[in-house]
Amino acid sequence: MSIKVDNVTKRFGDFVALDNVCVEAGGGALLALLGPSGSGKTTLLRVIAGLEAADAGTIYYKDENVTSQTARERNVGFVFQHYALFRHMTVFENVAFGLRVRGWSRERIRARVSELLKLVRLDSIEHRYPSQLSGGQRQRVALVRALAIEPKVLLLDEPFGALDAKVRQELRQWLRRLHDELHVTSIFVTHDQEEAFEVADQVVVMHDGRIEQDGTPHDVFEHPANAFVMDFLGNVNVFHGRLQNGHAHVGGLELEYPDYPHSEALQAKVYVRPHELDLDYARGANGSLKARVERVNPAGSVAKVFVLSEEFGIGVHVELSLERYAELNPRPGDTVYVSPRRVRVFVPAAEEGPEYVI
Repeated sequence: MSIKVDNVTKRFGDFVALDNVCVEAGGGALLALLGPSGSGKTTLLRVIAGLEAADAGTIYYKDENVTSQTARERNVGFVFQHYALFRHMTVFENVAFGLRVRGWSRERIRARVSELLKLVRLDSIEHRYPSQLSGGQRQRVALVRALAIEPKVLLLDEPFGALDAKVRQELRQWLRRLHDELHVTSIFVTHDQEEAFEVADQVVVMHDGRIEQDGTPHDVFEHPANAFVMDFLGNVNVFHGRLQNGHAHVGGLELEYPDYPHSEALQAKVYVRPHELDLDYARGANGSLKARVERVNPAGSVAKVFVLSEEFGIGVHVELSLERYAELNPRPGDTVYVSPRRVRVFVPAAEEGPEYVI
């Protein structure tokens, strides 16, 4: 069941929550709506579900125009951040609720609920109440309750936002495995880019009610459409520089930039992710920035080093592999040279346009 959103606009008074939005999820896809708070993610999800009415535009489920249909007529499974389980009902009865409302027979309900609880490994606790469950178990119950009605599409609004980091990690992997088994077209809202990139087949980045970029996780991360997407997707160092005569000048760095061969200087922003930088105790042949090591944190899978260029007043975050960190052994106070392996340049006057990669 594919989903198509065609030129949808939604206003709340004078506030434009969705501004002529177009997006499409292919049949069986797992799509993530990613963006900061207030970007329009949840409003778009609710319009797709039929919980909000669009002011303009059309919603299609496959080839069917469902714009005027209610959420129940659209047969949508919806999972909220805070579970929304019935406290006075057992796990079994929570999952069975939607089926009883739809008039399913007792035998058919028992078979469907048992099948789903076994699938998510909750069959042994079907007689417990929500207060007797962990947060991760409650969210799994909420998810199978949404799946019980055999929905055409599954919509999830920040489904793991109320859980701690370890449980979120486990449930992300579990959701991906479950989706691969059931192949229900699913759309989930998140502001966590790691979550979106780990789970989704398709990532849609939103900002101020508009779609900034739509693509595979690899394409969105490696080829950001504009400065906003680049800045939003994880840690990034942002430098102000200029383009002139086929070069980009950033602090003490001069990098080849053949896309701008003109003699008139053009201001630009240069974006470099911390893992795309390297440190050394000798100046690089292709240009480097002299700096002093301020802080070193070797915890985790990388060593995080913060350095300061006093000459240009630039602070830079660098991430080194543990092997490179062991080789260099940088200490606070050391003089080092920072060299980029890859940078992306965006001209402020045209930040909506394509990136330039050096």
